[in-house]
Amino acid sequence: MSQSLDGRTVLVTGANGGLGEQFVQQALERGAAKVYATARTPKQWDDARVRPLALDLTDAASVARAAAAASDVDLLINNAAVAPAGDSISGPEDELRRIFETNFFGTLRVANAFTPVLAANGGGTLLNILSAAAWINVPTGYAASKAAMWSATNALRTELGPRGTQVVGLLVGMVDTPMSARWDVPKVSAESVVAQAYDAVADGSLEVLADEPTRNLKSRLGTKAEELYPWLDEQLASFVP
Repeated sequence: MSQSLDGRTVLVTGANGGLGEQFVQQALERGAAKVYATARTPKQWDDARVRPLALDLTDAASVARAAAAASDVDLLINNAAVAPAGDSISGPEDELRRIFETNFFGTLRVANAFTPVLAANGGGTLLNILSAAAWINVPTGYAASKAAMWSATNALRTELGPRGTQVVGLLVGMVDTPMSARWDVPKVSAESVVAQAYDAVADGSLEVLADEPTRNLKSRLGTKAEELYPWLDEQLASFVP
């Protein structure tokens, strides 16, 4: 652990999941004063600094209640997302809308609801968990929703920077969590991803590339399309969903 979160008040969406649990645990280890651990059905934690809080990203009223209840937050971790089995960009429109409602609209809804909260607490930090799938030709609604959220994260940085809010985008391929269990491919640990994320929060970074495949991909984004996309097709089976 190289960076501290001493005294900070953190809110983590999707706190019941593998990555979310790590965000909660490592925030405590780094000295956070309070962590709101949110989920549709929040679980109980064994540390008095953790405050379970009900939050449904797809419900505007639920988001508003959470922002009112957690008015002392200065670090928002937008982690919650869905990646359904059988997801396809050519699949049923209702399913694609459901994915976007959580991964894009829901994430943006939380960010916008907490913008005044962060501003009132000195500007604070907004960390959006994205995916390297935003940059590659994965034919899924998940990838499309993460691409949209990557764009929105960059837009939020432009909008919120003058208010003193640090906006960080975290991009990573396959993380070893229950969500990725159905893919038998190399994965980076949730512990490593979260450690890199909190280091970035502390040192003022704008972007986290949390594994080597993602760093390699970022370095190639300027490649001519006729070269980039055939290379991506070759990599796809062993990269991300």
